[in-house]
Amino acid sequence: MRPLDEQETTQVFEKLHKFVGNNLKNIVENPSHEGPDNTPGRYCFRLQRNRVYYVSESLVKRATNIKRDNLIALGTQIGKFTKGGKFHLTVQCLGLLAGHAKHKVWLKPTSEMSFLYGNNVLKGGVGRITESISEHDGVVVFSMSDVPLGFGVAAKSTQDCRKMDPNGIVVLHQADIGEYLRMEDEL
Repeated sequence: MRPLDEQETTQVFEKLHKFVGNNLKNIVENPSHEGPDNTPGRYCFRLQRNRVYYVSESLVKRATNIKRDNLIALGTQIGKFTKGGKFHLTVQCLGLLAGHAKHKVWLKPTSEMSFLYGNNVLKGGVGRITESISEHDGVVVFSMSDVPLGFGVAAKSTQDCRKMDPNGIVVLHQADIGEYLRMEDEL
């Protein structure tokens, strides 16, 4: 497990910024109350086998006693680097994104299952949507009872969504909590 280099950090922060905007500062400076120390530590980003983890510094210090080959995971996985060097967010970061999301979409109960099966969000299934969403912005998808279901990319801006027909795509699916069942061997 090692710290991210400058290029990796830039890719991770750009992707997170797409979803949380200026709240990225809150994620980076979030105090950690884990560990035996009385004073709160900080959270940091670490890379292990092409996967990026959001973990407290005190846990990183204790993990140095474990051989790299024996360490499977540490903290919350937020994404992974592909073989081509691109960074992709994974469904495990949904809790982090949901708490700091800049753009949100709430689904009607009738369209929740469709999204959880990996389909895009259609306009007919949108219950509410935040204002000022631009095309290609990162969007966190919630149920009407404020349970985070997943995230994706806005296919249209908020104003364009109001004018489109009910079968138009509003959010392009990227990840959802149904992946825990569909891809349990890979996670």
